[in-house]
Order: sequence, then C-alpha cells, then structure tokens
Amino acid sequence: MLKSNVAYSTNKDSYKAGQETAKKAVKDLMQTKVAFLYTSVDNDVEKVLEGAKAELGTAPIVGCTSSAGIIVPDGFISSENGFVGMLALGDPNTTVGVAGYKKQKTARETGRLVAQEAMKNAGLDFAPEYFYMVASPGEEEDYLKGIEDVIGRVPFFGGSAADNTVEGKWSIFTGDSVFSDGVAVAFFYTDKKMANVYTGAYHETGNAGIVTKLKEKRTIVEIDGVPALKKYASWTGKKLKDIEGGNLLLQSVTEPLGVKDRLGDLVAIRHPMSANKDYSINVGNHVALNTAVIQMQASVDELIKSTGDTMKELNKEMEGDVGAYLLVHCGGRRLGIGERIDEVVKQLKKEAKGVPFITIFTFGEYGLKDHGANTCGGLMLSFTAFSK
Repeated sequence: MLKSNVAYSTNKDSYKAGQETAKKAVKDLMQTKVAFLYTSVDNDVEKVLEGAKAELGTAPIVGCTSSAGIIVPDGFISSENGFVGMLALGDPNTTVGVAGYKKQKTARETGRLVAQEAMKNAGLDFAPEYFYMVASPGEEEDYLKGIEDVIGRVPFFGGSAADNTVEGKWSIFTGDSVFSDGVAVAFFYTDKKMANVYTGAYHETGNAGIVTKLKEKRTIVEIDGVPALKKYASWTGKKLKDIEGGNLLLQSVTEPLGVKDRLGDLVAIRHPMSANKDYSINVGNHVALNTAVIQMQASVDELIKSTGDTMKELNKEMEGDVGAYLLVHCGGRRLGIGERIDEVVKQLKKEAKGVPFITIFTFGEYGLKDHGANTCGGLMLSFTAFSK
C-alpha cells in the first residue's frame, strides 16, 4: 500500500527548514521511494537540500522552486523567510529512478541523457509506467522530446520551475544537483495507478485566427496577417497602451490564447507573457506556423472554482482510494487570483478529503488528455493523484 506525508517549514535557517520538513514528511513511512521537494527562491536551496538529505538518507529527491508559496492541508504557506514543502511517498512495490541534468548541447539531447540516467538509477532498462518532469521555462517541449526518444510516449505530469517575479531566479534540483537551466525527472516503476487531469478550464470565445508569421517558436508576430498585439487588442477590447511590454502578462490571465490538439479534446493555453515594440507577442510555450489560436476567457471566480472542479474530476478518474495528490497550479494564474488564494485552499481541502496533498505554483504545466500526446502549456492546472 502506498502511504504519503506532506510537511513544510518556514524556519529562516534554510538547513533547518529542509531538515524539519523532511523529518515530518518521512514519519511512519517504512520505505520512502521519492520525496518531491519545493522551496522558495528566498531560501538557500543548497542548504535546504543538505538539511533534507540529513533526514532522507539515500531516498531520491526531485523538485524546484515554487512561485510565492505552496498550498498544503494547513493552508497557503509563504513567508518573508521563504518556505520549504515536501510530499514523500512510501510503497514497498514501487521503484523510482530520479535524475537531473543541467542543459548540455541541446534541450533534446539533455532529455535523452536524463532519461537514460533515470532508468540506470532505478536499476532497470525499460520504460516506466509514468513519469514526473520539471524543467526550466523556455524549452520544455524539447526536453520532453528527448525523454520520449528514449522511452516512447509514456504518461507524464509536472511543471516548470518558477520564481516570484519572472526574473530567471528559479532552481531545479535532485539530491545531488542544483541548476537553473535544465531538466529533472522521476520515473515510476509501480503497480499503483496514476491519474492526471490537465486543463486550463477556460471558455472558448468566437475569436480565432491563423498564425501567419512566427519568430522562432514562441513569438507570434502576426495573426491573420495583422500584428499579433493589435489582433489581440481588437479581440479583447483592451487598449494597446494598457498591454504594452510586461503589462500583457497580468492583463492576459483571464483572456489568454489557446491551441487545440489534433483531436480537439484539449485546448493547451498559451500565455501572452509580454509585448514587443513591433506588436509581436511572446508566449509561454511553443506555437506552430499556419495553425489557429483561439482567444480564451475565464473570470477570477471561474479560475478559483476550477480548482475544486478539477479535483472532483480527478477523483472520478482515479475510481478508487487515493494515497496522495501532487497539484501543479500555474503561478500566473495564482497572480490573477491574488488575495483570494484562501478560497482555492478551501476547495482543495474539501475535495482531498483528508488525503495528503501539496500544490506548487509553476511557470509551465504538463499533462495529457485521453489518448492525446504529452503536452506542455501555461496558465493551466495539472492535478495528479496516486492510488493507494
């Protein structure tokens, strides 16, 4: 049977915060197979790891910095001293192989290396049942391609490392490495089911257009032959002066863009992050030329309500006793929710029904829908449950 614990600390001493958190997280766990560790950019991440390892011993660690806080059953955890949170899983019938690499020559090549290392660390040479991934924002899709080059299309979940202000201060870590640009994974070899619900929970509007000019993979230059920012402004009724530069990031939380998968089952959200002087838009994930983007919409009330609704859907997907939840929630989405985050806490606690959970705030979310491909997006929820 899978057992889990969630723990946290806001001790201003980063070593002690890591140690206190780990000690509580592994209490009564006979065999800790993996520890998901999350902390603030305001902590000394290496000291947090040292403290955690003092209690965990050789148990694999994987995680990243979370934007502004975390949510656990006790509530939204954040402080001027930073924070440390952990979800530890114990199960005699589960093996977890963890590996992480700072970016090597290319993101795709790094993905291949980390997949091979994760299998090696698990003592196995075949694909896992499912896997967790955390990467630096920017090339998530390419890291994923490299991993899938090695193991094929295996269900995954996770999210990108984040900081508090989109400055690139984020960190990714395993038990023996800390880096800001790269990828880490946890490969699960187990008989325990994993269920993932991946959604933006936005509504489609009637506004859609074709990406007719693109710079690299993440800058939309034109939509329907019109400068992208001007097209977005015409769709949303926003004034150009209000969405210039970095203003676009917060302004677009309730009105982002979306792209449909090949079957139309999933709309992956593309968060407009910033606007350029030529009226092009930088988005948070890859976009393809000559494909449609849709203006999506949701109120703050709907963003909050969607967390409880997604948990309900996740519980239906699991169809059995849940042993733990790992809930990945977009950091930009949290920014839009603002001081109403306690309303999210209430919904998650209600639907978790006493099962340990941890919610992290990321700058990119990963998941899958039905028989579609593994997908990376932004402003999304990737809620994962593990069966007992």
